[in-house]
Amino acid sequence: MALIDLYLGLGSNLGDRRENLLDAIGRLERAFGKECDRVSSFIETEPWGFEEEVDSFLNAVVRFRVDMPQDVDNVEFSLSLLDKCKTVERQMGREDEPEYDRDGKRVYHSRVIDIDILLLGNLRIEAEGLRVPHPLMGERDFVMVPLKEIAPEIVDI
Repeated sequence: MALIDLYLGLGSNLGDRRENLLDAIGRLERAFGKECDRVSSFIETEPWGFEEEVDSFLNAVVRFRVDMPQDVDNVEFSLSLLDKCKTVERQMGREDEPEYDRDGKRVYHSRVIDIDILLLGNLRIEAEGLRVPHPLMGERDFVMVPLKEIAPEIVDI
C-alpha cells in the first residue's frame, strides 16, 4: 500500500455550522480509519452559485493520508472514497442529490454539510459523479484560501 494525500473541502450553512464541520471531520476519521493530519481554519464565506439568498457558509479544508492499495484501479479507489464522503453527508441529514435547471446549470441548496473531494495525490480522475482535481476549485476562494493555508506547496490547480 502507498499513502496518498486526500484533500477534502467541507462546508455548512445550516444549524451550528462549526459543530457540523467538527462532526463531519470526526465521522470522516471513523470512515477512513485514521485521523486527518491537517485542518485549515474555519472561514465564513458568502454562498457561491446560489440564485436565492441563503445564510453564509462556514468552510474548511482537511487532509487525510489514506492507504491506496496497489492492486486497485484509481477510479475504483476514488469512487470508494467518494462513497464514504456521501455516506457521512447522509448520516448528517443531507438528503438532496445534485439538481440541474433546464439549461444544465447546477442548482444549489442550503446544506448541513457538503464534502467535496478536491485532490487525491496527483491523480486525475474522470468518472461519472467525480472529477479530480475538483473542476471548480480554482474559482472558489472558499476552497483555495483554506487549501493554501494547509498546503502552501500546492500552487497550480
